[in-house]
Amino acid sequence: MLADVVALMDALNLDRVHLIGHDWGALVGFQLCLRHPDRVRSFMALGVPHPFIRFDPRLLMVLWRLWFQVVIVTPLLGPRFLGKGHQRFARYLLLNFTANRDAWSEEDIELFVAQLREPARARAGSALYRSFIIPEAVHILTGAYRSTRLRTPTRVLFGAEDPGIRPELLGGYEDHADDLELEFVDGAAHFVADDRPDVVVERALELYAQP
Repeated sequence: MLADVVALMDALNLDRVHLIGHDWGALVGFQLCLRHPDRVRSFMALGVPHPFIRFDPRLLMVLWRLWFQVVIVTPLLGPRFLGKGHQRFARYLLLNFTANRDAWSEEDIELFVAQLREPARARAGSALYRSFIIPEAVHILTGAYRSTRLRTPTRVLFGAEDPGIRPELLGGYEDHADDLELEFVDGAAHFVADDRPDVVVERALELYAQP
């Protein structure tokens, strides 16, 4: 996926970009910043921790809230829950991780869940968790990135109502980043850009305006 992003930038003749990523897209974004720092002017990550956090036993108090990941990664079961029937599971993932239940219209939800009705896309969604998201979380928590340095100006926005985030566990970046700031956005949960697009746009423009 990282190679695809770099190849897309090359195809579009983009030497350097301002980048925003959410969830696993932000994980790829961090990799781009760390491995190709010359290609990113600034980076905004939404809804995921930075790659320098350390394992803390208190994380176990939060991890149970991510039970749905176990369902998604399981072969056969994950694709079935994502794409079959009334897709209650896929709808749950959208509706229960926003602070504002009106953040998604029915048309918005349909745009996402309709894609998963194609069996290949549902299998790909399951495989993405199994082959990238879970292994990447393990890499982060075991210190795989602590020998690197984040030189890209970076802002990480979390929803203050995100049940999977504990602010006190998000330190550890101070010795590994030149310019990284964390912010917790009121009135938002995991889908920060959908709950509070005003804040995301404002912070992005502030970041882009920096020399």
